Amino acid sequence: MRIVCPHCKSVNNVPKKESYNKANCGKCKGSLLDTKPLELTNGNFDEVVVNSDIPVIIDFWAPWCGPCKMMAPNFQKSAANFPLKALFAKVNTENEQNLGARFGIRSIPTIIIFKDSKEVHRVSGALDETTLNRLVTQFM
Repeated sequence: MRIVCPHCKSVNNVPKKESYNKANCGKCKGSLLDTKPLELTNGNFDEVVVNSDIPVIIDFWAPWCGPCKMMAPNFQKSAANFPLKALFAKVNTENEQNLGARFGIRSIPTIIIFKDSKEVHRVSGALDETTLNRLVTQFM
């Protein structure tokens, strides 16, 4: 399966397994098991979504948004539960207004799940870690 490196954003081919002890990027040698959410921009958004064979969970947020700040730790904790099973990413709609407009983001936070390069689910409002985990599991 194709996995986007969280460090250098290059595409890696990784055998599909139930669990992984080690998986490193062929280009930068960074761990593909790093679950810190990626920061997506207008410049790298399509490349990451198209080149990921696992679901891509994207949090559209803004730095001034109280609910976004409350949900951020839950999003990060949830990302840690799905190494090489789902890719978590964030789009700062304040900096990336084109992406917010492109996806019709009307309220934040909004989570959009992409699978096979297509939007398959969307939910607005802050989610707790358990609800987010349950949501992600539905699309794996």
